[in-house]
Amino acid sequence: MAFDLDMIKQVYSRLGSRVEAARKATGKPLTLTEKILYTHLTEGAAQHAYTRGVDYVDFAPDRVAMQDATAQMALLQFMQAGRPKVAVPSTVHCDHLIQAKIGADADLDTAKNQNKEVYDFLASVSDKYGIGFWKPGAGIIHQVVLENYAFPGGMMIGTDSHTPNAGGLGMVAIGVGGADACDVMAGLPWELKFPKLIGVKLTGKMSGWTSAKDVILRVAGILTVKGGTGAIVEYFGEGAQSLSATGKGTICNMGAEIGATTSVFGYDTKSEAYLRGTERAEIADLANTVKEHLTGDPEVYANPELYFDQVIEIDLNTLEPHVNGPFTPDLAWPISKFAQAVKENGWPTRLEVGLIGSCTNSSYEDITRAASIAHQAVTKNLKTAAEFTITPGSELVRYTVERDGYLGTFEGMGGVVLANACGPCIGQWARHTDDPTRKNSIITSFNRNFAKRQDGNPNTHAFVASPEIVTAFVIAGDLTFNPLTDSLTNEQGQQVKFDEPMGIELPVKGFAVEDAGYQAPAIDGSKVEVKVDPKSSRLQLLDPFAAWEGTDLKGLKLLIKAKGKCTTDHISMAGPWLKFRGHLDNISNNMLIGAINYFNDKADTVKNELTGEYGPVPATQRAYKAAGIGSIVVGDENYGEGSSREHAAMEPRHLGVRAILVKSFARIHETNLKKQGMLALTFANPADYDKILEDDTFDIVGLTGFAPGKPLQVVINHKGGLQDTITVNHTYNAQQIEWFKAGGALNIIRKQQHA
Repeated sequence: MAFDLDMIKQVYSRLGSRVEAARKATGKPLTLTEKILYTHLTEGAAQHAYTRGVDYVDFAPDRVAMQDATAQMALLQFMQAGRPKVAVPSTVHCDHLIQAKIGADADLDTAKNQNKEVYDFLASVSDKYGIGFWKPGAGIIHQVVLENYAFPGGMMIGTDSHTPNAGGLGMVAIGVGGADACDVMAGLPWELKFPKLIGVKLTGKMSGWTSAKDVILRVAGILTVKGGTGAIVEYFGEGAQSLSATGKGTICNMGAEIGATTSVFGYDTKSEAYLRGTERAEIADLANTVKEHLTGDPEVYANPELYFDQVIEIDLNTLEPHVNGPFTPDLAWPISKFAQAVKENGWPTRLEVGLIGSCTNSSYEDITRAASIAHQAVTKNLKTAAEFTITPGSELVRYTVERDGYLGTFEGMGGVVLANACGPCIGQWARHTDDPTRKNSIITSFNRNFAKRQDGNPNTHAFVASPEIVTAFVIAGDLTFNPLTDSLTNEQGQQVKFDEPMGIELPVKGFAVEDAGYQAPAIDGSKVEVKVDPKSSRLQLLDPFAAWEGTDLKGLKLLIKAKGKCTTDHISMAGPWLKFRGHLDNISNNMLIGAINYFNDKADTVKNELTGEYGPVPATQRAYKAAGIGSIVVGDENYGEGSSREHAAMEPRHLGVRAILVKSFARIHETNLKKQGMLALTFANPADYDKILEDDTFDIVGLTGFAPGKPLQVVINHKGGLQDTITVNHTYNAQQIEWFKAGGALNIIRKQQHA
């Protein structure tokens, strides 16, 4: 569990010299983001990466973190790389496979029994390859990383889209697919297109009901789910320095919802206090010796418009609490306007469930602020009107808040404490409802609220707010209630109002825990055996994907023309499918079953061009594969937004889809497709999307001359003999083109290891 102090010393030893070299090369002061990125450039990359906006650049991250759902596939891939041990400190966190059903203890016991095969695999493969293993119940990856591994000025990649949570402690932490994690664990550089920079200046200081959550809810409203794509968001200003480290983590965590590569805050006294409070005083002492390099240069923050590609300013003095949703995390409503929006849009006013915690808002501060509202339900004789669940982010936090009486406060108002796991945030939740067809409303302090995300029900209107706002709504049971101004009638018939929430950033008595849930790897893993039952329905050893044939691709069928939003949840659903995350063939049976077919406005119903009949997407694609016919998937804007799950790229590749052609891609998904040897293409003219007809076949032309910056051509063969030839773009660099030719990046890694 111990952090790697020697590794941190190495980062800090080169930090100053890299910063000075970058200042000299660029002739300008530097943002914090640039300082961290330049410090982590590989030696070869450092010579040509000082110009922002260059193509992909090689970096050397300090750490890899994996959650159990994505770690299975990442480690199955790593096993093929031929290395005896991971090249950088790495950890696995068992947080995704625990379903919230009854309560913490019972749910955890059930998960251990149901997932024993997977947990045993992850524990043994971690033991063998020198990977730290966090057992089920230890906590959610992002909270555990913040408490144990994040450090100012570091760089980490993680196989979960909310990895940026560690930016709350000044770390550039980026969500990736398992193939990227495999590369870094194998000792290879990690590629990132050098990002744009968005600066968010925070002035003033929050008070009352407003919390750090409201900062990112407001930013999401400004930038939308696409506004941060290709950019790192850097927060600065006096307002930033007034926020707790965990509050900053909340903001960075939910930065994934604006499509940002990551988000980051500079090192300050709040960061130092959190490091010392989580028994990492040695890191705080080291950070203090280089603290001038752990924040942006003063000239940058004095004139941010000169150094950022975009600048947003938010006054915390006037920032209202926000409620975002439904169905998208960027539909932002100040609390003063939310009731009117509910009424005007006809959203269900009765609140059925409120849920707090998870990776986004489960800190000690979050729990105490929410508990201060929950306490008022008891002392003011208010009857709780909706179901209420609490998901602690880690065993460290859970044990401490239980010791300090806060879990008892929630239970006193009727709340149910769930296991230290992702649970309902990712659909791992047994929703209690008497009628799943009824339009209904829930509110959470989570990060994501796409349709069907939490409970699989398209009729659920999910809203996002801070834990204290959620708690107040749970007590009221009415979304038109404004906890800042309105009164409630208590059980004695009296009109009562809520007092403002009160929170404590760090426990007065310090954190405490009996068993944090960490298992160290074997010192010598060479004799550890990793067993995968060939008859298993949950784990499957991987076979390499086939290399490119060396010719243009012709006669491809249209599998689906996806209409509108198509997230990785639409492409590869979570929920009950999580159990197949280590078995590529079985999980491929969920491929694109959530995508809406443009031609009939239905999900999981597409035309099989071999039979003329309509059927499920995966079955149709399996028919094409059996017949030796390739296919393409056509999509809309920001295709693949959301979770980092690489299964959304591996499933089409496994079943024989040859190309994904869309108006635009979300960053992580585009990279995942490239890693797996898939063609990720965009319409040069987005209007060409309208030329795609249901019975078309496709030829992708120009692959024999596939080169960076050189568009390809797609010939659309319409029924009846008519053709359209359109230009399609790509963002492949020379190395990524080699991935395509080899059939995937892993094939190249294996070849290099065995050379």
